[in-house]
Amino acid sequence: MLWKCNNREIIYTDIIYHLLICILNRFNIAQCKLNDPTQSGALWFLKLQVPVLNHPDSALVNTIMDEDIRELRMLIQQSQRAVIFTGAGISTESGIPDFRGPNGIWNKVSPIEFSDFVNSEYHRRESWKRKFSGDGMSGAEPNAGHKAIAELIHMGKASHIITQNVDGLHQKSGVPDQLVIELHGNAGYARCLDCQKRFELPNLKKKFLADGTIPYCDVCNGIVKTATISFGQPMPVSEMQRAEEATMSCDLFMALGSSLVVYPAAGFPVMAKRNGAKLVIVNNESTDLDSLCDLVLHRQIGPTMSAVVD
Repeated sequence: MLWKCNNREIIYTDIIYHLLICILNRFNIAQCKLNDPTQSGALWFLKLQVPVLNHPDSALVNTIMDEDIRELRMLIQQSQRAVIFTGAGISTESGIPDFRGPNGIWNKVSPIEFSDFVNSEYHRRESWKRKFSGDGMSGAEPNAGHKAIAELIHMGKASHIITQNVDGLHQKSGVPDQLVIELHGNAGYARCLDCQKRFELPNLKKKFLADGTIPYCDVCNGIVKTATISFGQPMPVSEMQRAEEATMSCDLFMALGSSLVVYPAAGFPVMAKRNGAKLVIVNNESTDLDSLCDLVLHRQIGPTMSAVVD
């Protein structure tokens, strides 16, 4: 993590004591500001604030980052059955806006509750209007993070992807659909809420834009909705069961790009840890579960995961 301090860039990170000593000796850093060490388990950690020159090409920055990569790579190599959990943070690197961030979608428009969608034609019309005016997902392509995860799947290191995302980019990156557990559904198609018939969006969009026709099922006349889980809508039972089974059978659980504040989805990392799995979080910001982890990387997902699989 980089901070600005008196017009100088400094790096602030937690590192194991012996790594700190090695870095100090190697780079002959004479003036470092050290906080008092605190003990965590059997290891001593120090807070290191070191002036970084010529960022981002500094050898010191690269040394610390490489150590993170080596540790994550080692955990994956030691794992027999990993599960990867992804949130909005991985897809923002593909240009898809998140929901709760400073520039998130919910800061611009209020979400439409499921009960309002079902009970109000006005809200159904508004929902489809938002969908067909652009949801930020059309044209998005898998980024380096998606591709690295797909590689772990193809290598047999990860058994499943559990995702909170609805953009379908994991499948687009080459992951078989049956290995992607979509907790919040998929925005790429629609379903009848009654008989579950699937509807493709281009046909619905053409009719809606032509005369404002709100889609209804041509089989049972039920309400048609995008195949996503809205606020107040029950979570999909089968997907939750599959996610629990995958979580309970893994020995490494990696949460990538999730703030881990939306439950019940955010409960899966805790479930994995309590069941004896190693827990890793890769996220730009800290989360409430960081203290439970075996490894935490506050970094971008694409560059980090690409380096891991290289």
